[in-house]
Amino acid sequence: MIRKRILSWLGAALLAAGVMVGQAATPASAASLVEVTNFGTNPSGLRMHLYVPDGVGSNPAVVVAVHYCTGTGPAFYSGTDFARLADQYKFIVIYPSATRSGQCFDVYTAEALRRNGGSDPVGIRSMVGYVQQRYNADSNRIYVTGASSGAMMTNVLLGDYPDVFKAGAAFMGVPATCFATTPPNTWNSDCANGNVIKSAQQWGDAVRNMYPGYSGARPRMQVWHGTTDPTLRYPNFGEEIKQWTNVLGVSQTPSSTDTPQSGWTRTRYGGTGTTAPVEAISVNGVGHSLPMSGMAAMAIAFFGLNSSTPPPDDPPSDDPPPTGGPCAVEYTVSSWNTGLTANIKVTNATTAAVSGWTLRFTLPSGQTVTSSWGASYSPTSGAVTATPASYNATIGAGGSVSFGFQANHTGNAAEPTSFALNGTTCTVA
Repeated sequence: MIRKRILSWLGAALLAAGVMVGQAATPASAASLVEVTNFGTNPSGLRMHLYVPDGVGSNPAVVVAVHYCTGTGPAFYSGTDFARLADQYKFIVIYPSATRSGQCFDVYTAEALRRNGGSDPVGIRSMVGYVQQRYNADSNRIYVTGASSGAMMTNVLLGDYPDVFKAGAAFMGVPATCFATTPPNTWNSDCANGNVIKSAQQWGDAVRNMYPGYSGARPRMQVWHGTTDPTLRYPNFGEEIKQWTNVLGVSQTPSSTDTPQSGWTRTRYGGTGTTAPVEAISVNGVGHSLPMSGMAAMAIAFFGLNSSTPPPDDPPSDDPPPTGGPCAVEYTVSSWNTGLTANIKVTNATTAAVSGWTLRFTLPSGQTVTSSWGASYSPTSGAVTATPASYNATIGAGGSVSFGFQANHTGNAAEPTSFALNGTTCTVA
């Protein structure tokens, strides 16, 4: 009975506050929210609603937006800015709906807390697979965000499917596995009250044990919390930071601290840019509602989707190709004391497609690749050759591909000085 009252109050509070972004209006466009059925394996009977904006590209990004307890996908669509931002930046939004009593997502059973174990995470993964197949979605640009129960699910999905999701943004959540319970219990009071305190290593191991043996790239994480949250109390914010800095191998000491708005404190870990490995925003004096506008837009910026330019694999519509050579390389590094992440964008500036490409460059002394996405690297240090994944093996005329890696370093986080695409020297952008 107490839990039902909490959930009832929580739903009312979130609806009254407009969840994260105020009373966001349904986007004004011909596109509409559509329910999709028969989207794949769905062991817990979730419902799926989909928003595809007008003019979406041929290789769009995808954001999964997960609602709070007592909510629905359509309510999250109407009450947040994600669909409006999708209209602006041309990404697809998936809105899952929980159908069990209380309409909370399963973030507590053993099935949910392991890869392909069953329950809600499997259904949400099926929704993503449906969109990937139906709309040729970009596998390198799949993201997840959510509020409250949806924030807890965001943490869980990044643990279960680090090879699917590239980043997450969790508004008022708890660390992955924190809410674990023994059935038939579905509410973990110790976790909700902020009493589950672990070391960073323990939290990181909990995530790694959700997908044992996985050694690939891990998704970046943005977390938000109000300091006076009475439902999922504020200590959970610090525990999330400990978990994801450990998972991503970055220091718990912030690389930067600033105040994007009055009462907000933002810390970044492992880098200082908009797409740092971990970003955390504490909102002073706010409870379990986070009603201020601008938060959804900051999540989309953290994902790297706040651009109206075509996605990397699409040819530009009106913009001329880069000049100065047959290819161009953009190489962006975010570094910390012993490691770095490198994002590489290669543009084919010729009028013919490039198939089966290789990119050769020399890593500065002391740098060693530890994980990667979008390409394979051999050897992992020194003179490196990057070869493509199956889905980005062709660079269209005037088109681009993006990929990257995470690496250790011994004090030198410098960038390579030159790159060669299939033996041809590229311009460094």
